[in-house]
Amino acid sequence: MEGYDLIGDVHGCGATLAALLEKLGYHQRSGVYRHPHRKVIFLGDLIDRGPRIRLAVTIARRMVEQGEAYIVMGNHEYNALAYTHPGPAGSHKRWLREHTPRHNRIIQDTLEQYRDYTNEWEDTLAWFKTIPLCLEVDGIRVVHACWDQKLIDELKQRRPDQCMDTEFLVESTDPTTQAYQILDRLTRGPHVSLPEGIAIHSGDGFTRKSFRAHFWAQDPQQWGDVVFQPDNLPGDLETRELTAEERQQLSYYGPEQPPLFIGHYWCEGIPSLPAGNIACLDYSAVKYGRLVAYRWSGETTLNADHFVWIKVPKEERALPKPWEIDFD
Repeated sequence: MEGYDLIGDVHGCGATLAALLEKLGYHQRSGVYRHPHRKVIFLGDLIDRGPRIRLAVTIARRMVEQGEAYIVMGNHEYNALAYTHPGPAGSHKRWLREHTPRHNRIIQDTLEQYRDYTNEWEDTLAWFKTIPLCLEVDGIRVVHACWDQKLIDELKQRRPDQCMDTEFLVESTDPTTQAYQILDRLTRGPHVSLPEGIAIHSGDGFTRKSFRAHFWAQDPQQWGDVVFQPDNLPGDLETRELTAEERQQLSYYGPEQPPLFIGHYWCEGIPSLPAGNIACLDYSAVKYGRLVAYRWSGETTLNADHFVWIKVPKEERALPKPWEIDFD
């Protein structure tokens, strides 16, 4: 083993994923992408929004099951599990994740692409439940959105395999529970609520009443010190002082900690490092950005020269056929 190739949010860009793996030196043998000296770590969010969701899931799952890759849970895999799981007995909720217009829209492409493959979809959901929420391997840490050591310790105490069971899944949809706190922080990251009456009208068509915050500012004072998303804060909110309560709710990952790889945050432009020991690999692939990997080979200080990416074409289906995987 020479190291790991960590791959950010695929979001159904399955043909681009195959092309990226080829660029990284992985080749299909017996329907599985393999490398003679390296393995992949997927950062979650394989599904939703993109045109080749089944292909993306199939590539990743076959690699994981054949020992050629690891994977951590993304919030979209979690959302799919909650969306398709009935609400608890005696609850007013029909589903753990309500089928609101917003939630329906997010998962619509996934459900459409699995519509004629119901057994495959059920099997895929069962596989999602086996995906851990975080990973530590060979000196690196991997989580979809935020590494919060206190919550990860609580997760390990409760679930040593760091995976969800049905009880944890059901509990995680109740905001008053420990499971919710763990799941929300690890797969969605810190959020700061916007003032009453103010919202962000995001480029993806959604309206948000909070902003995504990062967790590597040692002593943040203003909202602009922690905002981490492509959408700008309205007005002069970047200069708004963080309250003591808001600072207390933020996580912190210091520069002395092991290298950490995350996705989730819809970065844009040329991949860069937000900190010397942190790499974000979500570069908005499904919005015709980049599908990004980081080639890690044992370094404790990360190097932006180790990013590898492919720009996603306007018509992702148009990528050459040789990268298609045979589902049969």
